[in-house]
Amino acid sequence: MATALHRALPFRPLLPPKSCSIPRKPFFSSPAMAASATSSSSGDDVEQIKVELDVKEEVEKKERKVFVAGSTGRTGKRIVEQLLSRGYGVRAGAVDLEKARSRLPQDPKLLIVKADVTKGSEELAEAIGDAEAVICATGFRYSWDIFAPWKVDNFGTVNLVEACRKIGVNRFILVSSILVNGAAMGQILNPAYIILNVFGLTLVAKLQAEQYIRRSGINYTIIRPGGLRDEPPTGNIIMEPEDTLYDGSISRDQVAEAAVEALFCPDAFYKVVEIVSRAEAPKIPLKDLFGAIRQK
Repeated sequence: MATALHRALPFRPLLPPKSCSIPRKPFFSSPAMAASATSSSSGDDVEQIKVELDVKEEVEKKERKVFVAGSTGRTGKRIVEQLLSRGYGVRAGAVDLEKARSRLPQDPKLLIVKADVTKGSEELAEAIGDAEAVICATGFRYSWDIFAPWKVDNFGTVNLVEACRKIGVNRFILVSSILVNGAAMGQILNPAYIILNVFGLTLVAKLQAEQYIRRSGINYTIIRPGGLRDEPPTGNIIMEPEDTLYDGSISRDQVAEAAVEALFCPDAFYKVVEIVSRAEAPKIPLKDLFGAIRQK
């Protein structure tokens, strides 16, 4: 099916090089006390060191910047808001700058920049600028263009990854979807899988983008949420390994929370996770949820 699809497309999906050398930017390295320093210091000295490190970490946190692609979308907007609430600088990528100014909060830590993921990696590299990480929350808009899912959800994501590689950004969070690998899960007749693929094979496009990210060498976290709800959370997050969940829904607020938490959580690095929310689920810190996932 993939071969026939490639012939039908006006362009071919790109594959990353088998080996790549990515210049690294130091990313979210939290200061830590050396064991020798703590063991040889008095109690007062240790407390002073802890205070100084806490202050240093807070200063570093405020200086960090994150680029958000799809910042005016219903999930992207929430991601921007949560980043700002945690003290991070945000470069909000948007196609329509006026729309972005009207939808996003006014904040001195927010910079709205022109960014169209379909236009190639060079322009995106400029938009990412001095950000240390990228969160991709893009999604195609329904139109008569049957290739729209591929232009945005596949090639747009590839363009973002390549932009990161050009400027040495080595942290990438992708908001994807459950059931992207539904065929391999035996869910090809699942109504949700059929509906989401009926227009331009959207889930197939997303899956190929995920595969590109995983082969690129970049430090990634791929978050696959269930059906997205605009309403506030009504339950707690359940997190499972890839290709596990085939139904369920979740508030966009919780998806944004998971994406932001993943940025600086080492337990989330190089993982694909699936999330939904359920009223009966216990409330567990996201750090612990990420830590419980064993990547395949």
